[in-house]
Amino acid sequence: MIKGLSLVLVMGTFGVMDAQHKEHKHVSVKAEETSEFIPAIRLINNPDGSCTFEKGKIPTLKHMNTSTFWVSNKTEEWEKNAHPAPRRQYVITIKGNIRFKVTDGSTFMIKPGTVLLAEDLKGTGHSWDMVKSKEWERLYIPISESADDFFIADNK
Repeated sequence: MIKGLSLVLVMGTFGVMDAQHKEHKHVSVKAEETSEFIPAIRLINNPDGSCTFEKGKIPTLKHMNTSTFWVSNKTEEWEKNAHPAPRRQYVITIKGNIRFKVTDGSTFMIKPGTVLLAEDLKGTGHSWDMVKSKEWERLYIPISESADDFFIADNK
């Protein structure tokens, strides 16, 4: 499911080569309305700048306003210390179990199949550590400035 999600997130318009005519054609992928969702957790700032989180979901088959992405399997020690998100972004875990901790000490787990939205851009931010994992493989997908993140909180 995660591989499909990342494909939908990064695909929008792409080129296709017509084998018979050797032409490059532009094909648009149309976003469909859906009643299906993928679980998500969003890191956000409280009005005082502290970090908290909310559980929710993201609809499938929505085209999201992104322009780039990258993958990582490296971690540096500074990343495990409390820090705010460097930008609004989706973090898609491919491999690993990660426990996140917010300002008040509350924690939550991210495993493959749950999307993390990092939107805690101020204050001390969040910290994380690997649980029963030695490696965290993830895909970072920045959210375009002022774009909708499509997150739907469980309590709404």
